Amino acid sequence: MRSRQWMFAAVMRLLLKCLRPGRRRRFKLVRQVEQLWHYGHLCLRSLLYNSFTNGDVVLDSLFEPVYWLVDHVTRWFGVVFVALVIVLTSSIVAIVYICLLPLILHTYTPTWICWHLAYGHWNLIMIVFHYYMAITTSPGHPPQAKNDLTGISICRKCIAPKPARTHHCSICNRCVLKMDHHCPWLNNCVGHYNHRYFFSFCLFMTMGCIYCSISGWEMFRDAYAAIERMKLLEKERLQVAANQTYYQTPPPIFSFRQRAFHKSVVYLWVLCSSVALALGALTLWHAALITRGETSIERHINKKERQRLQKKGKVFRNPYSYGSWDNWKVFLGVDVPRHWLTRVLLPSPHLPHGTGLSWELPPCVTKQHASLLAI
Repeated sequence: MRSRQWMFAAVMRLLLKCLRPGRRRRFKLVRQVEQLWHYGHLCLRSLLYNSFTNGDVVLDSLFEPVYWLVDHVTRWFGVVFVALVIVLTSSIVAIVYICLLPLILHTYTPTWICWHLAYGHWNLIMIVFHYYMAITTSPGHPPQAKNDLTGISICRKCIAPKPARTHHCSICNRCVLKMDHHCPWLNNCVGHYNHRYFFSFCLFMTMGCIYCSISGWEMFRDAYAAIERMKLLEKERLQVAANQTYYQTPPPIFSFRQRAFHKSVVYLWVLCSSVALALGALTLWHAALITRGETSIERHINKKERQRLQKKGKVFRNPYSYGSWDNWKVFLGVDVPRHWLTRVLLPSPHLPHGTGLSWELPPCVTKQHASLLAI
């Protein structure tokens, strides 16, 4: 009995001796892991520490891959968007010439025929001209030589001279003079040299869509009613065929030409009305910006600057705004009254005022604009 107790006690002492070093090793391993974790955390903070870092910087860093993806997708899909604009516009023009124009020539009076032919072709020419010029004209880029520019800043992305009103386009990967935005429907930036072409295209495309929607309203109602009648007659024809009542007179069947005509009219009206609403809102937005003498990017910059100066009791005034009327004259390049006809109502490839590198007072401005700041 004693020998058994002695053996049991010896075994227990051996187990305790074996467990004590294991605990020490385990505690030592945990301490080493904690030390490595604190050391790595300290190294990471020391490498990434920046006194200007805040929540916005962290979010921008996290979304940087998303921005990269959007920039590259927009760059490649620009060609698809341009092709889509050409295809949709060509389909509307084809429907007008094939379906609607013969109907207009047979039903309208000579006065209305002349008006539709004159206005429709003028609007079409203006749309095609300004869209072609908007996608083929370079928006303008600053020169790379630093000696050519004075009193400017340096772009942080392309490390090149950046004149006033110039911004870097991440999609084109270049600085653009008087940049407004990058338009995927043009596959091009909207800047100093093609801003007028872009706005004119939006304006005349909206006018053309409104013209088609108003002129084709009655035709759309008739075509929609005819399509509903076709569906109803087709349903009746299928019921007759299912009941096998051959003694009954089958309902009339519309020809393929009639179906295509009615569906084309509905397609034309729906597409033109949708584009008129969407593009009309965009046109009004840019018209308001032009009236204030600023671009889309400058609107956000000026808004922040206006709020900052307002807290200090000062008033911000846009140095590139010459008044509503003069802003439009500068934007459209109207120097004399006849330019409203030759440069606005007719296709004109004239260049805008200035080079986009400096902003002197244009000759068409009637009076000197206000200073930048006013107490």
